[in-house]
Amino acid sequence: MATGRNHRPATRSRGIPEATVARLPLYLRALTALSERSVPTVSSEELAAAAGVNSAKLRKDFSYLGSYGTRGVGYDVEYLVYQISRELGLTQDWPVVIVGIGNLGAALANYGGFASRGFRVAALIDADPSMAGKPVAGIPVQHSDELEKIISDNGVSIGVIATPAGSAQQVCERLVAAGVTSILNFAPTVLSVPEGVDVRKVDLSIELQILAFHEQRKAGEEAEAASRKGPDGDMPAVMPA
Repeated sequence: MATGRNHRPATRSRGIPEATVARLPLYLRALTALSERSVPTVSSEELAAAAGVNSAKLRKDFSYLGSYGTRGVGYDVEYLVYQISRELGLTQDWPVVIVGIGNLGAALANYGGFASRGFRVAALIDADPSMAGKPVAGIPVQHSDELEKIISDNGVSIGVIATPAGSAQQVCERLVAAGVTSILNFAPTVLSVPEGVDVRKVDLSIELQILAFHEQRKAGEEAEAASRKGPDGDMPAVMPA
């Protein structure tokens, strides 16, 4: 089976916009759920609703894949699962290393969705010598001294950083120097990488802060609406001029 080091997705060379690429996993998740229920076809409206986008945007996104569906029938679910999986590179084997096996790193290692989506956890790496050899999710943790050799031996091109913020940049630089060209960063810091290296950042605290903003705004709107009502709960009567 091909490894991620030698095979890259064709999205950039085909000119698919980044916004469309970001939505493809949403479509794939919705389609996979339909496939598991043995649903043969789906309309653009149904699939768009399941993916949380509007149907016009979905049809535009699928036009980049060369898939327009069949009028009156919709999209073939199994074919679209294959088509999007191929476009995302998920029909290949992508070996991944996770660096930093604390609580978050261990949780990621135990995540069962990697294998079913084309990713293989090739190694778990940690700087703590006491962690070396301990199994996490059935995989023995290896010391960070072996990082470069592990990446080379396994043909790894995707690295996951789950270390504390203070060590994330150094880990990132070692990953890049060893040949990793895509990084998923869970550390609460911004990484500096050279051109040609892709970084996706997942910051749970930022996501919670955004939710807090929306909760505060909703509470404010509710309070404002309540202040406009009379003591009996109805809107106050408008006095005649």
